[in-house]
Amino acid sequence: MDMTTKRLDHISWDEYFMGVALLSSLRSKDPNTQVGACIVNPQKKIVGVGYNGFPIGCSDDVLPWARVGDWKDTKYPYVCHAELNAILNSIGRDLSGCTLYVALFPCNECAKAIIQSGIKHIVYLDDKYHDSDNCVASRRMLDTAGVSYTKLETERKELVLHF
Repeated sequence: MDMTTKRLDHISWDEYFMGVALLSSLRSKDPNTQVGACIVNPQKKIVGVGYNGFPIGCSDDVLPWARVGDWKDTKYPYVCHAELNAILNSIGRDLSGCTLYVALFPCNECAKAIIQSGIKHIVYLDDKYHDSDNCVASRRMLDTAGVSYTKLETERKELVLHF
């Protein structure tokens, strides 16, 4: 390797910020789905990160992690999604013009928070629930509010970190 010229195999900004979102997802204790999110301002500075989990003070040893059963006995009424956590964990409340990087396309409830926060663009990795009612409603709201979204296109299949 030539040590007099810059390295050409560096990751892109999009890969970097999605990598932060994916790293955040590793904090999730959900046994089925781990999602992370990273909010970046127009100056390419990270202003918020989050992952899916229970609200602060709600024990993940007491509340259920089940996916099926009586609604109140599943995780769904209790889990706070990564997007909402990233918004609530942001270092400032003005997220106008920011970009959200997230592993899964946002649901309708997260779309509401994204729109209300002022985030203007979403970069997602997977849209496996594309045809579900909540993702259809999400896209409808995002389109109406002028929030753009794009799927991350990358040749990379993995990012490896070493300690």
